[in-house]
Amino acid sequence: MTASGSGLDPQVSVAYARLQAPRVARARGIDLATVRQLIDTYTTGRGLGLGFLGQPAVDVVQLNIDLDEHHPHHS
Repeated sequence: MTASGSGLDPQVSVAYARLQAPRVARARGIDLATVRQLIDTYTTGRGLGLGFLGQPAVDVVQLNIDLDEHHPHHS
């Protein structure tokens, strides 16, 4: 879903994932609602911290695995 200068980020903010959702839906040829539902599925309670700090985050690795398995890139 996203990458940084250091490579694939394992977690991103929910807001950033939702910002990317329309692009992902177009690239995969799937409904935007499906992408949003997957974002919700892979949102953890507290990420980007020590487990007790931080905001909810999206596990991008698991999200991408799910997308690849069930909704491969649309050619």
